[in-house]
Amino acid sequence: MLAVPEMGLQGLYIGSSPERSPVPSPPGSPRTQESCGIAPLTPSQSPKPEARAPQQASFSVVVAIDFGTTSSGYAFSFASDPEAIHMMRKWEGGDPGVAHQKTPTCLLLTPEGAFHSFGYTARDYYHDLDPEEARDWLYFEKFKMKIHSATDLTLKTQLEAVNGKTMPALEVFAHALRFFREHALQELREQSPSLPEKDTVRWVLTVPAIWKQPAKQFMREAAYLAGLVSRENAEQLLIALEPEAASVYCRKLRLHQLLDLSGRAPGGGRLGERRSIDSSFRQAREQLRRYRHSRTFLVESGVGELWAEMQAGDRYVVADCGGGTVDLTVHQLEQPHGTLKELYKASGGPYGAVGVDLAFEQLLCRIFGEDFIATFKRQRPAAWVDLTIAFEARKRTAGPHRAGALNISLPFSFIDFYRKQRGHNVETALRRSSVNFVKWSSQGMLRMSCEAMNELFQPTVSGIIQHIEALLARPEVQGVKLLFLVGGFAESAVLQHAVQAALGARGLRVVVPHDVGLTILKGAVLFGQAPGVVRVRRSPLTYGVGVLNRFVPGRHPPEKLLVRDGRRWCTDVFERFVAAEQSVALGEEVRRSYCPARPGQRRVLINLYCCATEDARFITDPGVRKCGALSLELEPADCGQDTAGAPPGRREIRAAMQFGDTEIKVTAVDVSTNRSVRASIDFLSN
Repeated sequence: MLAVPEMGLQGLYIGSSPERSPVPSPPGSPRTQESCGIAPLTPSQSPKPEARAPQQASFSVVVAIDFGTTSSGYAFSFASDPEAIHMMRKWEGGDPGVAHQKTPTCLLLTPEGAFHSFGYTARDYYHDLDPEEARDWLYFEKFKMKIHSATDLTLKTQLEAVNGKTMPALEVFAHALRFFREHALQELREQSPSLPEKDTVRWVLTVPAIWKQPAKQFMREAAYLAGLVSRENAEQLLIALEPEAASVYCRKLRLHQLLDLSGRAPGGGRLGERRSIDSSFRQAREQLRRYRHSRTFLVESGVGELWAEMQAGDRYVVADCGGGTVDLTVHQLEQPHGTLKELYKASGGPYGAVGVDLAFEQLLCRIFGEDFIATFKRQRPAAWVDLTIAFEARKRTAGPHRAGALNISLPFSFIDFYRKQRGHNVETALRRSSVNFVKWSSQGMLRMSCEAMNELFQPTVSGIIQHIEALLARPEVQGVKLLFLVGGFAESAVLQHAVQAALGARGLRVVVPHDVGLTILKGAVLFGQAPGVVRVRRSPLTYGVGVLNRFVPGRHPPEKLLVRDGRRWCTDVFERFVAAEQSVALGEEVRRSYCPARPGQRRVLINLYCCATEDARFITDPGVRKCGALSLELEPADCGQDTAGAPPGRREIRAAMQFGDTEIKVTAVDVSTNRSVRASIDFLSN
């Protein structure tokens, strides 16, 4: 009996043993497409483990776009002064008393589907439309969540506007990204007229860390359509994971830029105490006498004071609480350069600020009837937007210790529409409802007690805390000292108080940056300047392909037996590239070699499979699913050409995959000619 070779991360080439063949499985089972078959290679020596440094594109400026569920914005910095981050501060319109360094994620298209406006301009223009006219306009808000929740995301996925009309999601996202592209380039031209326009910008798009590969690829495709970068210069666009970006930014903060919710300053002094960087240097120099890897090095390397006081190996959690999701990541600080290592795969869920909005909508349904609210949203979409804006303004003022009631203005069209639909006024509806904590004020507003408002927060806030507690219970996360609370929702006093009350007793220090709503955006700029700062990540899933192995009686199921040319094969074997929760370094490669099955073959297409566990044996096991396809495009001039010493069609194509970046990447080379082969992984064609 022959033993199957052990396949490590850098393991043997596919087909490098008589026991292992990437020949497609028989009909009726998941398989590589017939038109692009693969033939096994002769034995080949296993390559040594190799971590290749990613090639960096040349650029003069980094522009980061934080594309959020409820609000979005951009910032940039020049390569000549990477830590001088320029924020966009001149958004037109806006709500009184609210900082306008971001704009609402609202898109308005004309009845013909052409771009009209984005952000405050879109919201205000839609608000001013006649109710009848507004029915024809396409207004999109909070549409980022649709990408997260779509289980069958493709390039043809549709998004529904407020008026019920649909449009391809890819076009909606491209309209929004094109708006930011034009806005940012205009500001760059004003600030630096001599800056060349072509290939000088590295773009960064932020996405939740819990997003799967199809959603990340979708954002990249939208960026291509918007003209941010071309496919030929794909490396000019980086996908940044939101909690990672926040972590990168927090590394740079000084103590007076952080709020410790326990009442302690992170450096051990009074809350808000301003310590000079020199004092941290002196402390670090003193510690240099005690141990070799001094914290001074971290400070002098640009790492902030808090990090200078942390030792190599210290661990912390970043909780990105945004509009749509909560996103958790765990990092460990590494010496000697202050790089970051992910200790546990990104986790989280749909527990963003929109959960509070949904709770308010459910409250309205209890008072006025679910059928009425649905009809009002459909027939008076602009007025519904007005109502959500009014609630958003009061939601921002909610706090755990607020004493006074909160008044929420109802649009006149809501009051009038309800009277016409029901035959009585909204005050009567409130008296008849079972909701006792919402009254009708003499000023014509909904009057909600603070306790009632806080109750709207509870399901979402409880979900966030439960996720954090579950993460902290993991053995990989033991020893965590700090929790950074970031993201737009982290501005909420209700959330801050609840997290501190639940986790402070465990000795965990809950720290909030002062510019908490901009942490991810600023961090994305820094990430674009130095994407290698996160050195090690954890794979969220197990990835691999289906292959044929030499059939071993007693170990392989009889139903998997395939006899071909007198040889006995086991079909549908799941050959693993990388395992779920496996640590993978940036630039580390998984290499496999493939050979076209026929002379003149123009394309090799191999199905990729994934699962959440690491013990799957076959691609037909429960939980294993086809998630994408690896495509190798062969040059026409080479398709039928014989390689030196090899029969026609037996050319070796060596593919190298990287799982340690924010996206799964692949490159390939024709071994005989040493020429690059166009290689890609498609996660959106399933």
